[in-house]
Amino acid sequence: MSNPLINKVEFDNKENLTLSARLELPADGHARAFVVFAHCFTCGKDLNVIRNISRSLTNEGFGVLVFDFPGLGGSEGDFSESTFSGNVDDLISAADFLRENYRAPSLLVGHSLGGAAALCAAYYIEEIEAIATIGAPYDPSHVQHLFSDKIEKIKKTGKASVKIGMRSFNITSRFIHDLEKAAEKGHIKSLKRALLIMHSPHDKIVDIENARLIYREAMHPKSFISLDGADHLLSSPEDALYAGHVISAWASRYVDFEKEKEIRTDQQVVAVTGGEGYTTLLRAGEHYLIADEPTSVGGKDLGPSPYGYLLSALGSCTGMTLRMYADRKKWDLREVRVHLSHEKVHVEDLEKNQRIDRINREIELDGELDQDQRERLLQIADRCPVHKTLHNKIEVVTSLQQN
Repeated sequence: MSNPLINKVEFDNKENLTLSARLELPADGHARAFVVFAHCFTCGKDLNVIRNISRSLTNEGFGVLVFDFPGLGGSEGDFSESTFSGNVDDLISAADFLRENYRAPSLLVGHSLGGAAALCAAYYIEEIEAIATIGAPYDPSHVQHLFSDKIEKIKKTGKASVKIGMRSFNITSRFIHDLEKAAEKGHIKSLKRALLIMHSPHDKIVDIENARLIYREAMHPKSFISLDGADHLLSSPEDALYAGHVISAWASRYVDFEKEKEIRTDQQVVAVTGGEGYTTLLRAGEHYLIADEPTSVGGKDLGPSPYGYLLSALGSCTGMTLRMYADRKKWDLREVRVHLSHEKVHVEDLEKNQRIDRINREIELDGELDQDQRERLLQIADRCPVHKTLHNKIEVVTSLQQN
């Protein structure tokens, strides 16, 4: 089953080529702001790093549009006929698609050469309020180092087949000429948008010196984050998820989020489990969360398990209840720490093969409290609303929503 919040979409670029795209939405299907993501040279929208960064962004309320540039993935066109300036135009077309069908993007995210393209495209998309680059070159022509041994042949014969990664691509002299033309600087200084530059000091494809040059050229507000230990492709899921979390947190300061049309509470929860294992996106009121299972049972361990959230609910409710009671009594309760675990246990009174759920709850109380006060707080712990709910008869009414 596919994720209903990951929509396959298409749009036409300025060359009338149909580009294959994917629009990822938050758990409740409502994006408060939109992002266009530009992938790296010869990559595609289905690269794991893009999926992991997109997941972090949608988990903070963003809708993320990623697409294949011409000749890559499911998009029409011949990669050998593509150019850097054409890729910039494609980003503008992607923004046009969002503007016409959803809402104009307010954030551009670009990885590697896609970052350089995002820096150029932002100048032409007036609604863009912030740009984030990941491992981006200062000079777009930097990408030529990937096939430096073929450049002379390309210039003489007009094109040549080069191997990048595990694939072969035809590179033309038109592509090289366009890159060299794009090297003319000035657009970064005139951006007048918030800029986040992310780069790994261990990047062996695009040296971190490029980040320094971009930072030097850009005007404030500008920020730099070192992706220490990461490689150029952010192939480790932890690095990609970290980058996504940082981008979403940083962008929230500059992006104008759409206001909610209705008041939501934590009792209104949406949980969406798609086609990527057990990973589940959650929205509880105004808060975006993620649930998963440990890797030992086939999950990706990207968030607490369902039982982890159950114990968290009881633990937080216990602490809040004790806090309220102590404050009302004006007792010196400084801190409450609640330790919880869950297990299935056999009970002698039940049949041999029957087990019950047992939650072990140990409470630490920090403060100048006498023994009577501590005993009273222990009694109050059993009065917390979640504790009462777990002990009451619970009715879960389940129905199918009509699409």
